[in-house]
Amino acid sequence: MPAGRIHYVDEGPRAAGPILCLHGNPTWAFHYRRLIAEARPFHRVVAFDHLGMGLSDRPAGFSYTLADHVTNAIAFVDALDLRKITLVAHDWGGAIGMGLALARPDRIARITVMNTAAFFIPRLPKRIAICRARFFGEFITRGLNGFARAATTMTTTHPLAREVRAGYLAPYASWRRRIGIWNFVRDIPMTATHRSWATLGLIEEGLKTLRKPMQILWGERDWCFTPHFREEWQRRFPHAYVHKFDDAGHYLIEDEPDGVIARIRDFAS
Repeated sequence: MPAGRIHYVDEGPRAAGPILCLHGNPTWAFHYRRLIAEARPFHRVVAFDHLGMGLSDRPAGFSYTLADHVTNAIAFVDALDLRKITLVAHDWGGAIGMGLALARPDRIARITVMNTAAFFIPRLPKRIAICRARFFGEFITRGLNGFARAATTMTTTHPLAREVRAGYLAPYASWRRRIGIWNFVRDIPMTATHRSWATLGLIEEGLKTLRKPMQILWGERDWCFTPHFREEWQRRFPHAYVHKFDDAGHYLIEDEPDGVIARIRDFAS
């Protein structure tokens, strides 16, 4: 990408229609490791790290706005010439992925969303609002790595293994390396003057025109993307296949890997 190098994983047969996995904050392509391992004998599976995240570059001059993350996703798909994509989107990957789908509908075959949003939200949970506070929020997020550390214990209903927690935290070992986490937190548009308000508004409006098969997989015990968000997806896409995982949290694929991976693979076939 013009702004920096994008790290990505590309596994499986090139002739197969690709499963493109978009992660959120504060994760990276590691989030999809089991899907990649289990699907690659039959599907091409591609997962990239957004700029500022994972093993991708962290350019100081990049905007880290929703609009530019979408632009990068479009450029990435164009560069690899991915077609007949099964899009899988989690957390911030939802807004970025819907922006991609609206810009390149001819490349997208179907969409899976998991505990995400691509529309305005009415309020922020207090624990996220604190991490957005000026000075104090940046100190928590970048200085103490509080956002990423908390995510390793507050996003699942079943404790993550020590090595899995270490994997999630591995790319975020310093203040400089947490620039993407901080910017994702501060990029949530809650007022009309916010830098990404107009971009999210266009994506939300564009959902009305999106005519793709969709499945909605949801961890019902997510304190951030609660069942209210699932219901909003269902309202907007009433013909979508929906599966609720009653005992799963925000990192749905960690709590219910077998059920999630089986449904994504079946949907992509």
